[in-house]
Amino acid sequence: MPSYEQIAGRVLLVALAFWALAMIVPDFYRLYQPLGSFGFYANNDGVITDIQGPFLNQTASPAFRAGLRVGDRLDLAQMRCIPIRTLRCASAMAALGGFRLVANQQRAELVMATAPGRPARELNIVAEQRPYNGWVLAVLLLDQIAAMLVILAAAWLVWTRPGIMTWGFFLYVIWFNPGQSAQYYALLQLYSPIALLMQNIVGAIAQGIGSAGFIWFALRAPNDETTSRWRPVELILPFIAIVLAVLLTLSYANLLGYPTEAVTRAGALSGIVVAACAFLILLARQEELPPQDYQRLRWVIWGCLIGLPALVFADAGTTTTLLNILWPGYSPPEQFWGLLYLVNGVLCLLVSEAVRRPYVVRVSIPLRRVTILGLLLSLPVLFLHETFDHLSEAVSKNVTLPAWAWLALAAAIIFLISKVHDSAAHYLDWLFNRSVAKAGERLGDAVLKAENYGEVEVQIVQGVRSALGLTSASIFREQDRTFRRTSADQSWDNAARILDPRDPILERARGHRPYDVSDDAAARNDLPGGLMRPILAVPVGDRLRCLGLALYGPHATGNALSHDERSMLAELADKAASVFMKVSDEQLRSRITALETELRTITTGHTGTSQRSLNTVLDHY
Repeated sequence: MPSYEQIAGRVLLVALAFWALAMIVPDFYRLYQPLGSFGFYANNDGVITDIQGPFLNQTASPAFRAGLRVGDRLDLAQMRCIPIRTLRCASAMAALGGFRLVANQQRAELVMATAPGRPARELNIVAEQRPYNGWVLAVLLLDQIAAMLVILAAAWLVWTRPGIMTWGFFLYVIWFNPGQSAQYYALLQLYSPIALLMQNIVGAIAQGIGSAGFIWFALRAPNDETTSRWRPVELILPFIAIVLAVLLTLSYANLLGYPTEAVTRAGALSGIVVAACAFLILLARQEELPPQDYQRLRWVIWGCLIGLPALVFADAGTTTTLLNILWPGYSPPEQFWGLLYLVNGVLCLLVSEAVRRPYVVRVSIPLRRVTILGLLLSLPVLFLHETFDHLSEAVSKNVTLPAWAWLALAAAIIFLISKVHDSAAHYLDWLFNRSVAKAGERLGDAVLKAENYGEVEVQIVQGVRSALGLTSASIFREQDRTFRRTSADQSWDNAARILDPRDPILERARGHRPYDVSDDAAARNDLPGGLMRPILAVPVGDRLRCLGLALYGPHATGNALSHDERSMLAELADKAASVFMKVSDEQLRSRITALETELRTITTGHTGTSQRSLNTVLDHY
């Protein structure tokens, strides 16, 4: 029965997961009905840096038509949120810091400060629906799906493996995920400015805790264990969380009339510091881990190396003007930032897989797939987005497309991208794994030329182990309805010689497909442990009968067997089954021929005995 602490932890987990999903799920509605925009960007000092926003040109922007220009500045003192239930306060929360979408037709009341050649004045701007096309919706859909998967995967890790490591990763994922929450914030702004302010403050606290939580995760991945050398770092993490939370909360002091762009930039730069610290800790911990855990840690390292910079870059670009020096006079499209968040989300899923699985394949395999997907998504967005925007504008002038038509177009784009991605990934896997295919052909030819059981077993045990660089390999062949380990194996001297016919490890062999061997199954059958433990079982037989069960350990480097290697072993097992049945058939024919010869030469008095011997042999086979 779960203890009180376990129940309380699970209740907290469910509550936090619900909050994380509540921030991103409403944005699915944007696939059907896009939000509106005022058409300008103001940094946290109130300085206007963009008057076009998501619109195709400045003349379509409500802010430009209202007289707003680059270089104008909001009068923060006049727009401070005292009292909070005012249109000016709501307008300040919608305008300051970050590209914000708002409810369509929402009105903003802006007080502009005196500027050279421009007097102080008040402006009223009504938000208009932002333009959208298939690319915008496709990236939004991918972001939201990836965010939900990341949050649920991290929550499942805590549910099944509660500990400091999994909690640290989950607290990080709550805030740092690829999901977009524009609809959630637009609803809060429209109906409850107080709730929006509280959400901003709680979000800043969650961001600080999540950053410290990720460092905690880096200290303990992948087995929730660390060494004494890292204890001092763990002790100061709560203080780091407090400092970051305070720093990020101070960025909202502009709602009280204080410029906070410098503070906001410091908060964004703190993400770089966190990423660097986590990465350095992971690199330093590599030498502390055994081979299989070292390979899992490599997944985490590459996830940090690629995912964290993408996240920090996207946050800096969407919440500050820190990156404007990279593209003066130009603003990257919304889809560009969405793709950067997507990169972080996909690699968060890879990190969760590294924690969940005791063995993982080479990290280059998922990285190739992520790279292909990133190129397929980013190249059209970076180089063709303006063409798509003008095309969608031309279509809108001639034909009025309903929202569901754009949604269908986004789904079609995602489908085509997935097909191209699968084909490209399959080709690259084939290209990079030619050595596996060649090994399979060589071993397969040797098996088909074998003339007895022993020659076949040598190829599927010693041959495979040598060709793939595995720690162990063995085969249990069916003999008299019992699966016995043969002499072809030379690495399991003290392991079991017979498999329990009632054990579930043999029941799955009827499926005639390779399957994973759990640690519990290996322990039940007295199989080797540690790096020698078999992790893959490959049935040798057909759909009607299992003639043997080949067991393989991981690579000597600690990597699991890849998809191509598993496929190669399955094909090799099919060839071995054919040879097994051919050898068995030849032995049976030879025995029958010998008995028939004996029957013809034995005297009549011994006929009955020979007939009984023949019947016994036939019954056996």
